[in-house]
Amino acid sequence: MVCLLAVVMLGASPDARFEKMGHEMICTCGCGQILLECNHVGCPVSPVMISELHAQIDGGGTNTSIFNWFAAKYGAIVLASPIRGGFDNVAWVAPMAVFLLATIGTGFLVRMWSSRSRQRRAAVSSAGVGIGSDAMRERIRRETEY
Repeated sequence: MVCLLAVVMLGASPDARFEKMGHEMICTCGCGQILLECNHVGCPVSPVMISELHAQIDGGGTNTSIFNWFAAKYGAIVLASPIRGGFDNVAWVAPMAVFLLATIGTGFLVRMWSSRSRQRRAAVSSAGVGIGSDAMRERIRRETEY
């Protein structure tokens, strides 16, 4: 029971929550780096955002509400990955859906091509058994002699 309680309480400190949330946001100074890892000398944006993150965590908001607050203030660009829920689910579902549809489409296309080639082979083999097949073989043999 003590081990289970220790495992559950490992990530419960406010500092761990701050670190986790700070690594899930992007600095909006234009560097494109993670908020807590922005290494621009004299960056005017990251200290302000970090103090706002501390204030939001100290205010007792949930992770989702804090992310929504930052997205409302700075735009969705501040989030390193989209929040699950609402229209942002498209960012999680669309790549898998496109991959699945492409795989099914490719299989359908290959099957269609193979059925057409079978039909062509059947048409050629049935046409090749006609009356002039011996004459055609003789002509081919003459034209390919060396």
